Amino acid sequence: QVQLVESGGGLVQPGGSLRLSCAASGSVFSAYAMAWYRQTPRKQRELVAAISSGGETNYGYSVKGRFTISRDNAKRSVYLQMNSLKPEDTAVYYCAAQRPGDIGFGSWGQGTQVTVSS
Repeated sequence: QVQLVESGGGLVQPGGSLRLSCAASGSVFSAYAMAWYRQTPRKQRELVAAISSGGETNYGYSVKGRFTISRDNAKRSVYLQMNSLKPEDTAVYYCAAQRPGDIGFGSWGQGTQVTVSS
């Protein structure tokens, strides 16, 4: 399994941008599928974006066209570029990793808070 540490959260005004980073250690990062999830006290954890080991991406409906997930295997990192942020994007964002052959995401970071408010 990998260990994951997120960074880059903070307070931003509506319409602004943030870039989240997730640094991985402990295993062969390039073979893992990676994802960003988010959660608020009122909602279940939801998938924001995912990227396969081969670079294929998919996005949650509410963030399509605004968020971009990417990875840099040399830096063992995955990123989430968030543009045109809305108040409803406010949540704790979690990085997750899926080991090859596993069904779900078995490794999680500690989360980073994103608050979109004027």
